[in-house]
Amino acid sequence: MEEQQVEEQLEQLLTGQGSEVSSYDIGQEQSKPAMLKKNVTYIVCAVIFNDKVKEEAGFTCEPITLLLIQEQGPQWIRLIFLAQITGGNLKSPSEADHDSLQAAWWDRSSALTLRGRDILRLIECGLKYRQDPWYPSTLPLNISCRHVVQRLVLVFIGPEERLWVLLVRAPRLHLPTAAALKTHAVTWAANLVVQDALPSSYYDHDVNTQGVLSLQHDGRLHGRTDGLCFNTLVSLVPDHVRHDEDGQRAEPQSSGHPPPVENQRYIWYEVCNGALKEKLLQKSKNTSLLPLHSLY
Repeated sequence: MEEQQVEEQLEQLLTGQGSEVSSYDIGQEQSKPAMLKKNVTYIVCAVIFNDKVKEEAGFTCEPITLLLIQEQGPQWIRLIFLAQITGGNLKSPSEADHDSLQAAWWDRSSALTLRGRDILRLIECGLKYRQDPWYPSTLPLNISCRHVVQRLVLVFIGPEERLWVLLVRAPRLHLPTAAALKTHAVTWAANLVVQDALPSSYYDHDVNTQGVLSLQHDGRLHGRTDGLCFNTLVSLVPDHVRHDEDGQRAEPQSSGHPPPVENQRYIWYEVCNGALKEKLLQKSKNTSLLPLHSLY
């Protein structure tokens, strides 16, 4: 029964849905609840195109999809959306305020005077998605969370495409959830889980957060629901460049199975449901996921 519930949750996450976070498996004692304007800042950036493919800022708009999430730890997270105009007018210089300084259309060839050139990359990201969407439209889910956390679909893929998912045993089988630490990237939460579950194998593997399956946020109660939950696909991949205790390169030794769990709080669960396994394999191979980039 518990295995069935886990597979149902995996199906939900793979289709861009989410679920409430009731507890954290690691990191909660080292982090504080997210409180806007105190210990967390969320920046929302919209990339908008008109029929001549130009970009601007300042119109009333409706989000189409998240394009990219950038983060510098749980205290600074920028959410970049592809959006469409729903109303309003471009502000004149006399109407401009600090939120829309020098708002104007840009033809992508004229010279620009910018305080930071990082938005050029965001515009290119919007163009790329608009021309060829490589993941389904993804918008934040209205599900509350107190901290900034990462919920992991952490997979290990062995020979002949056998696939395992790391689970926490109690109070029932569930996907691991870790609170992000102020001193590290948000995605470091995945490393914390692997260090906790497989300490002896940690340095022999790469922990790769491949992207975001869905994002959860509901800020209705300030100080109680200001957090974010990143539902992410994470792969644990053997590091094929290994060295022995003398620093000499050693041949990797692999059994084809995931590294043994050392902390009994965790368990590897092999996914044998053919349809579910195929979805996980496809997501792992073609990275059709919302990108999450650390600027640390």
